[in-house]
Amino acid sequence: MKEKKRKVLVAPSILSADFSRLKEEIVDVEKGGCDLIHVDVMDGQFVPNLTIGPCVVQSIRKTTKLPLDVHLMIVEPMRYLREFRDAGSDWITVHVEATKDLRKTISLAKKTGAKVGLSVRPRTPVSRLYPYLKDVDLVLIMTVEPGFGGQSFMEPMIEKVRDLRPRFSGLISVDGGINPETAKIAKEAGADIMVAGSSIFKEKDRKKMIHLLRK
Repeated sequence: MKEKKRKVLVAPSILSADFSRLKEEIVDVEKGGCDLIHVDVMDGQFVPNLTIGPCVVQSIRKTTKLPLDVHLMIVEPMRYLREFRDAGSDWITVHVEATKDLRKTISLAKKTGAKVGLSVRPRTPVSRLYPYLKDVDLVLIMTVEPGFGGQSFMEPMIEKVRDLRPRFSGLISVDGGINPETAKIAKEAGADIMVAGSSIFKEKDRKKMIHLLRK
């Protein structure tokens, strides 16, 4: 039986947006036809960068009705799941490397009512995800080392997507160095969501770039 064609979703990462005019940036990519907004949350501990907290997510929630895909790159994510959900997160993704009790973290995240995702850093074997695949809605494969935008795509990470696709019926997202060329590679491997920051926000015509990423 032929496999059903999977729809490609595009998630602009606001890490690369102009924060001095964040509302306008989000409105622009929404008008451009994106499917969800990707929000990177970094604590300066799990990754060497510090970004935003629940209050900014709350502001973004007032700006758009699109799903907010919130990627927690923080230690002890259990402490903040409810705050981010109450702020307006629709999807909450945590790292397998960031918590000692991953199953409890997943359970608590589910209890908030959010869709739940798991992510792995490039150096983490994809097999770390296997015991939890039936319990989550999304898997996020990092195709760069998390922490900063504008990095180059690590093509070997696509093997993780190929490994996961036959094992996982949920959504597979790729994040890092995504442009029309690398999106094609990720799509062919079985990815569903293209998280793209600089390749979208550096362009004046965001609609065209979103179309290219989806195509």
